[in-house]
Amino acid sequence: MENTKKYELAAWPAIVHAKCPRCRRGDLFSTSMYSFKGQAMHKTCSHCGLTYEREPGYFYVAMFVSYALNVAEMVTIAVAIHVLTGSSNPWLYCGIILSVAVLLSPFNFRYSRVVLLHWLTPGLHYHPEMSKDKI
Repeated sequence: MENTKKYELAAWPAIVHAKCPRCRRGDLFSTSMYSFKGQAMHKTCSHCGLTYEREPGYFYVAMFVSYALNVAEMVTIAVAIHVLTGSSNPWLYCGIILSVAVLLSPFNFRYSRVVLLHWLTPGLHYHPEMSKDKI
């Protein structure tokens, strides 16, 4: 009982560490964010058996989430460049914004899928009974 209670309150750590949205224990990705092998996602949860791709083409919606993350990052960087440098040189903005966008693309790929699974999928909720250790 105490072990289940430990996982009941772990919503943010599960999102940050890219864990399964149903049990919050199984990993979504089999590789690290910045690995040379690329980012590989598990087909099912190793703990509760949830199939991550709910239907064919399910993760196409994650592109829209990634686009929103990218726009927010670019606007934030543009404002930061303006505040820090005061420059009006468009090449400075383009160079810095595009290089940061390339550096953050693995982050956007990973967390667009995490956001899609944890918040934007109707009917997919956390089940505390799934967090229990297997016997």
